[in-house]
Amino acid sequence: MKRIRIYHLTEYTYSQSVELTDYVLLLRPREGHDIRIASSRLNVQPDHSMKWYRDIYGNSVGVLHLKEPASQLYIESEVVIEHYETNPLDFLVDERAVTFPFPFEPGERLDLLPYCTHTWPNETKTLATWVSRFWIAGQSIETYTLLDQMNKAIVAEFGYGMREEPGVQSTATTLKLKTGSCRDFAALFIEACRFLGLPARFVSGYLHNPDSTLPGSTHAWSEVYLPGAGWIGFDNTSGQVTGASHIPTAVHRHAEAVPPVSGSNYGDAFVSSNLRVVVEVNEVDG
Repeated sequence: MKRIRIYHLTEYTYSQSVELTDYVLLLRPREGHDIRIASSRLNVQPDHSMKWYRDIYGNSVGVLHLKEPASQLYIESEVVIEHYETNPLDFLVDERAVTFPFPFEPGERLDLLPYCTHTWPNETKTLATWVSRFWIAGQSIETYTLLDQMNKAIVAEFGYGMREEPGVQSTATTLKLKTGSCRDFAALFIEACRFLGLPARFVSGYLHNPDSTLPGSTHAWSEVYLPGAGWIGFDNTSGQVTGASHIPTAVHRHAEAVPPVSGSNYGDAFVSSNLRVVVEVNEVDG
């Protein structure tokens, strides 16, 4: 078990007071058998009210209502979690799903339909060319081997780059440029899985990387549903199966739907703004 502290500061400053819409916060880690929240603290300025709810994906969503115009919005979150995942490869799939392709049960197909629907349906032809390197119709292959090969090919053949622009690149753009951010790589992997008929979803969260020179980072990866094993995470930036270094905060069928902080302001068209984000993810003593 590891105890991990996650500090996330988002600070907006404006050249004059502006009206602020409600802000949506997806900063609270998803608890389960592998993750437990030991403590949490949220500091927000200016005057506000806060409501929490769980959405249809089980994400813990905070809705921040700002009560007055302001020239600064300060959102500071600090969470300490206990992470119990020690062996990410210790899972067993149903016998029917060991080899690809395999059938899903009728009830599974209905429940998993949203995770099999393409985000960019007009780009499946381009996607098919890339996927055909790993599997062609009539071929039989171990399911995990297929997923592992696609995951590692992204790492080996694409260049990673942080993108400040909002949104996610389409699969065709990522395949053409051969570069992208973690969320772009996750989106590509998800679309490839869906092309093969494997349910996949997007995960937003944090990465604990003690070997990095950076203090911490938000991160994105993908999960594939395998009968008997459930949702298995694949880090499409490192080529690994996710484990104790990955801390999910939100899952969704669409890669653009779960930013950590989202909201907007309205006022004078000439108002200038500045955004400062600080993220720290480090292990702490028990």
